Amino acid sequence: MPSTKLSRMSRTPVSLFAFLAVAYLLLCVALFVFQRALIYYPQPRAIGTPESLLALSVADAQVLVTVRPHDGPKALIYFGGNAEDVSRSLPGFSQAFADHAIYLLHYRGYGGSTGSPSEEAIQRDAMTLFDYVYNSHPDIAVIGRSLGSGVAVRLASQRPASRLILITPYNSLEDLAARQFPWFPVKWLLQDKFESWKYAAHITVPTLLVAAEHDEVVPRASTDQLYTHFAKGVASLQVIPDTGHNSISESPNYLQMLGAAL
Repeated sequence: MPSTKLSRMSRTPVSLFAFLAVAYLLLCVALFVFQRALIYYPQPRAIGTPESLLALSVADAQVLVTVRPHDGPKALIYFGGNAEDVSRSLPGFSQAFADHAIYLLHYRGYGGSTGSPSEEAIQRDAMTLFDYVYNSHPDIAVIGRSLGSGVAVRLASQRPASRLILITPYNSLEDLAARQFPWFPVKWLLQDKFESWKYAAHITVPTLLVAAEHDEVVPRASTDQLYTHFAKGVASLQVIPDTGHNSISESPNYLQMLGAAL
């Protein structure tokens, strides 16, 4: 009888370990399958009058762009955050950048655009939009905020942008995900890595990185690390005081700083 109890006790740690291993593997599978639901938070479009909307036809979707047309060589293309309705930036941008045509991309699934968002799909749409705008405006400033900073820096490394502005930028989305999920092999699970550092070294146009002093989403170390990947003299880094990741655009210094860079 004692030997039977001992046998049962010895099996208990093994069974517990097996349960934990299976549970961990199931969590990894769930993280892999649902990862894009944790990255992208599509928002409806607040501004949608016909004169402020461009339908950009791509191979497998129809992507909408909020626009403010303007004659002349200058244009601004903007890529927003993962939970941003970019159309809300139209009034402020129109007033601050009166000499620019303005194009605000609604990612797939956002603001009436069809399709599902992914890094590669968004990047293809970004290049399509740039080529469309470049036909009429050869002087294009590319601006990306938060998630969109990864879109913007990659685009500017592949297309002839005239200047680049990155707002609350990160070194890579993989780094941020690893920080948020430290117990999981994010490197192997993550599909959309947005490795901004990889493209920063190829940027040759004047670039401004704008950080929020109290950014609770993108650690300052991540922004600083990205900054080191730009060639010397290409980029500058400025910090807007008393702001957070989502409140940075509410600062009176925000549009002033962007305008000075343009």
